[in-house]
Amino acid sequence: MYILYGLGSVVALLALYVSTRPGAFRIVRSATIDAPPSKVFALINDFHEWAHWSPWEKMDGSMKKTYEGPAAGKGSVYRWSGDNKVGEGVMTMLESSPDSRLEIELAFLRPFQATNKAIFTLEPDGTSTRVTWAMEGNNAFVAKAFGVFMDMDQLVGRDFEKGLASMKDIAEKAA
Repeated sequence: MYILYGLGSVVALLALYVSTRPGAFRIVRSATIDAPPSKVFALINDFHEWAHWSPWEKMDGSMKKTYEGPAAGKGSVYRWSGDNKVGEGVMTMLESSPDSRLEIELAFLRPFQATNKAIFTLEPDGTSTRVTWAMEGNNAFVAKAFGVFMDMDQLVGRDFEKGLASMKDIAEKAA
């Protein structure tokens, strides 16, 4: 009986701790690409181009993808469904300011439900472009609990770094 009370107390304390954790999050990574903003922008603005640089595209070769709306830019939609590594979701381009900024609604459906924003900013830096990739949103209780045990900034940030490195290779070869 004491063991059950002890376990119940630990679970209650953990739940209390998780509930006090901040819900809002922001994950950010940047890279300088030796190419003009127009070359980099083209890789992000068209969801069809993501297959060439997105780290998640490389995780599941049999992932199902569909595209809706305009071919690129504001209003374009990308849906995917794959294995447990990539899950299922929808990206919708909310804002597309040529060669400078893109904002995407990122709705995860599986393995967990969440809606976040991905924001890309491109800043000219001489003959190069400084690309910043950010994801922001609010974590529900389960995501906050997961975050107690796993460093989400490190996990997702690592994927952002891989994606930016692939984007850099592609854009610099094209330039």
